[in-house]
Amino acid sequence: MFDSIIPLLSDPTAWAALVTLIVMEVVLGIDNLIFISILSNKLPLEHRSRVRRIGISLALIMRLALLSMIAWIVSLTAPVFTIMDNAFSWKDMILIAGGLFLVWKATKEIHHSVDPAQSEDLLEKDKAEIVISNVGSAIFQIILLDLVFSIDSILTAVGMTQHLPIMVVAVLVAVTVMLLAADPLANFINDNPTVVMLALGFLLMIGMVLIAEGFGAHVPKGYIYAAMAFSGLVVGLNMWSRRASMRKAAARQAAQAELNRRETAEPGV
Repeated sequence: MFDSIIPLLSDPTAWAALVTLIVMEVVLGIDNLIFISILSNKLPLEHRSRVRRIGISLALIMRLALLSMIAWIVSLTAPVFTIMDNAFSWKDMILIAGGLFLVWKATKEIHHSVDPAQSEDLLEKDKAEIVISNVGSAIFQIILLDLVFSIDSILTAVGMTQHLPIMVVAVLVAVTVMLLAADPLANFINDNPTVVMLALGFLLMIGMVLIAEGFGAHVPKGYIYAAMAFSGLVVGLNMWSRRASMRKAAARQAAQAELNRRETAEPGV
C-alpha cells in the first residue's frame, strides 16, 4: 500500500487529480447532506445531531466498502437487459430506484409543508411516543439514499483516476467536510421555512435527474448545481432584503416610541 502511495506524493498529476476529485466529492455530497438535514430535522431536537452523524458515518463506511470492490462496482455498468433498444445496467436500475424514492420523499414532504392537517407519518415531530421508530425510520431511509449516492460517487471517482489511495483520501476529506457542515446546514434549513421548500425542490430535481440518467439521458451536473446556486442566491437576497426591512421597521418603531415618550414627559424631566 505504502509503495503505491510514495510515488504519488511527487507526481503533480496525482495532486491535481486529488484536488479535482475532492471538489467533485464535496459537490456530490451536497445532495446527500440536504436529504440528511431535512430528514433529521423532523426528529426531536435531542436526536437530530446523532442521526446526522450516524447517517454521514454510514455514508463513509459505504463509500470505503465500495472502494474495496471497485471491480464489482465497475461491472454494474454492464448491460443486463434491453427494452426498446435501450440497455439497462444495475447502475441504471439503482439510479432509477433512488430517483423514484427521492421524488416520492420530496413530494411527500412538500405536501406536509403546505397541508396544516396532522398526518400519521412515522417521522412526525410531535409524536414523542414513537421516537425510537422515528430514529430507526430516518436511519433506514438515509441508508437507502447513501447507497445510491455512494455508487454514483465511486463511479465518478473511478472515471477520474485509477489510483485507489487518491480515491480514499478524496472520500475521507469530502465526508469530513460533510460532518463539519451537517449541523450548521441543518439548523439553517430548519430556521428558514423558505429554505426548507427550496431544499425540497432541489431533492425533487435531483430525483428527476437520477431517473433521467437511469434511462440513459445524461444531464451535465454543472447545469444542476448552477441552477441550485442561482436559486440559493435569489433566496439569500430575499432573506437579506426581508431582514433589512425588519430592521428599518424596528428602528422606526423605536424612534416613534421615543418621540411619544418625549411628548408625554413633563417639562424638566
